[in-house]
Amino acid sequence: SKLYEFLYINENKTWTEAQQYCREKHTDLVTVTNMKDMKRLTSKSPGTMTEAWIGLRDPTNAQRTWHWSQPGVEFDVNKTEWNHDEPNDNDIENCGFILDSLKWGDISCNRQKYFLCYNDKLILINKNKTWEDALYHCRDHYHDLVTITNMDDQMWVQEKVRKATSPLVWMGLRYTCTLDFWFWVSDEVVRYKNWAKGEPMDDCDMSGAMETGRPYQWFKTFDHMRFNFVCYVS
Repeated sequence: SKLYEFLYINENKTWTEAQQYCREKHTDLVTVTNMKDMKRLTSKSPGTMTEAWIGLRDPTNAQRTWHWSQPGVEFDVNKTEWNHDEPNDNDIENCGFILDSLKWGDISCNRQKYFLCYNDKLILINKNKTWEDALYHCRDHYHDLVTITNMDDQMWVQEKVRKATSPLVWMGLRYTCTLDFWFWVSDEVVRYKNWAKGEPMDDCDMSGAMETGRPYQWFKTFDHMRFNFVCYVS
C-alpha cells in the first residue's frame, strides 16, 4: 500500500492550468523530493513519458527562489536534480518540468506541456482520541490507521504530522501481550523501525505514536491517552 501515487496526465496545459487540474481532480502537482520518487514516476509509464510539468515554480522575477506547489513542503536547494545548465532563466523561465532523463528544466509557465499529478493517501485528523477510537474513526471514515513500512513512508507521514495539534500522533502500531510482539493493524510485519532511544520496552495496553517535531521518532504510549492521528485513505 503506497501512501501516495503519481499520475501522468497526457493533456497539454500551461503550468497554472495543470496545477488547477491536479488540485481539482487529485491532490496537487507532484513534489519530487528524492530519486526513489523519480524512479516511481518513470515506472508508471515506461518509455512513454515525455517532458512534463512538476510542482516547481519561481514566482519572483528578480532573485531566483523556487517553491513546491504542495503547501508546507520546503524547497531544499541541496536536493535538486537540475539538468546541465539549468535553471537558465532564458526569457522569464519560471516553472519547472521533468525531462525523460529525470532531470529538471525551467521554461516559461505559459508553454503547454503534459504534467504529473499525485494523490495523497494520508489524512491527519486534528482531533484527540484514544488509540482505539482513532482506529475505529479511520476504519469507519477512511480505511485504517497509518502503517509505516519504510523510510519513504516515514518521510511522507512526517510532512503530515508537522501540522498536528498534539505532541504525539497515533499510528496503527500495537503491542500484543499474549503473543509478545509489536504489529501493524494492516497486518504488515514491523520491519522498518524508528523508535526513540530506549523504546520500546514491551508493555501491555501500549500502542505506537510518532512525535510531531524533529526527529519524528516513535514512542510507545498508553492506549487511553488522547492524540491526533493519521488515517490511510484507500
